[in-house]
Amino acid sequence: MFHKHTSCKKTYIILAKGAKKLQEKATAIAVILEALYPEVPIPLDHKDHYSLLVAVLLSAQCTDVRVNQVTPFLFEKADNPYDMVKLSVEEIREIIKPCGLSPKKSKAIFELSHILIEQHGGSVPEDWAALEALPGVGHKTASVVMSQGFGHPAFPVDTHIHRLATRWGLTNGKNVETTEKDLKALFPKETWNKLHLQIIFFGREYCPARGHDAGKCPICSIYGHFGFAQ
Repeated sequence: MFHKHTSCKKTYIILAKGAKKLQEKATAIAVILEALYPEVPIPLDHKDHYSLLVAVLLSAQCTDVRVNQVTPFLFEKADNPYDMVKLSVEEIREIIKPCGLSPKKSKAIFELSHILIEQHGGSVPEDWAALEALPGVGHKTASVVMSQGFGHPAFPVDTHIHRLATRWGLTNGKNVETTEKDLKALFPKETWNKLHLQIIFFGREYCPARGHDAGKCPICSIYGHFGFAQ
């Protein structure tokens, strides 16, 4: 029994040290991100909760730059659910084609606009369950709207944040759900809304998916998973 207890105690100490080391890494990464991006604008142009919701929906598998090029044409015709339902799905689709996945996205925009009118008085609900129940709105989109639109603590994790968190050894890279859980455990809740944007901007400037030189990256060169210090 003594040997078993001693072994368990040693295992606990090793795990505790590992957790402390990981927390220290996360804290150091947050310091670097804050130094590089003390101010972070919201990437998608919008004027209210509805335009933000539509813009985030359009950003799926599309760049923010492209979305910001397309939304002015869409919102010129309909920048609220009442005007949007006056358009046909085909009319919406023609405008948003450059964003990709236009058949699915146009239908979702049309349908969610009807639901907002019928169930929420034409307003975007400040509620997780109600948002995620809207057509075309998954957990990530709801997280963006809740954090960037309503200011509630959330950590939206897209494929880019998932990739960087895995590179930095902050998660095991299993899936975006696991990554979100791991990042929320590592960083203070009050930093989530700003931090997820800082990671996005960092990825664009220093840590791209392709052609990435880890040795020159301000974070990967110190904390990366590819032959550098963990």
